[in-house]
Amino acid sequence: MLGEDHSLINEFPEYRETIDHLTQNDQAFAEDAKRYNGLDTEIRELELNSSPIDDQAMHQLKHDRSELKDSLYQRLVSAKSDVS
Repeated sequence: MLGEDHSLINEFPEYRETIDHLTQNDQAFAEDAKRYNGLDTEIRELELNSSPIDDQAMHQLKHDRSELKDSLYQRLVSAKSDVS
C-alpha cells in the first residue's frame, strides 16, 4: 500500500520502551533509528506525491530501509530484556 507508515515505533509498538531507552542511551542506535525513520519519510513522501524517481532508485531506498529495519530489530530483541 502506498504511503504506509513504517516508522520504527509503528512497526514495533511492543518495543516502544526499548526504542526510547536505546535512542536516549545508545548513540549508534539513535543514529540508525533516525536514518531509518528518515528513509521511511522520504519513501512515503515520494509515493504520495508521485515524485519523479525511477524504479531502481525507489527499490534501493526500500532495500536500505529494510536492511536498517532488520538490524534495528535484532538490537531491540537483544536489548529488550535489559530494559524490562
